[in-house]
Amino acid sequence: MLYEFLLLIGVVFLGFLLPNIALGAGANILLPSSILIVHAMLVIALYFLWFWRRDGRTLAMKTWKIRLLSADGTALSIARMILRFLLAWPSILFFGAGLIWAVFDRDRQFLHDRLAGTRLAYTG
Repeated sequence: MLYEFLLLIGVVFLGFLLPNIALGAGANILLPSSILIVHAMLVIALYFLWFWRRDGRTLAMKTWKIRLLSADGTALSIARMILRFLLAWPSILFFGAGLIWAVFDRDRQFLHDRLAGTRLAYTG
């Protein structure tokens, strides 16, 4: 997750920060915070959904040889990917409770994976 976070810094810089700096400096436009939050979330969501849709792996997941699959091992639908993305936020933001869940889960899956009907598989 740390490696994924480092990659996201670059994605957010290119997809969120640069356009907003250009708007502010070039057109003297400052967007409301609610629009900025939605824009940032869309940039992050597009990063994950695009990579998951391509082959079930983000750049960091490729490095660690991990693939995202549905619980039955088949390819994921867009709806299931979106659900996983949305469920991951509270799983992480509530002090990592959804991540700690994996310690106690019989299949070692995160809570958001269990709820979304997805799983991470080692592709070694």
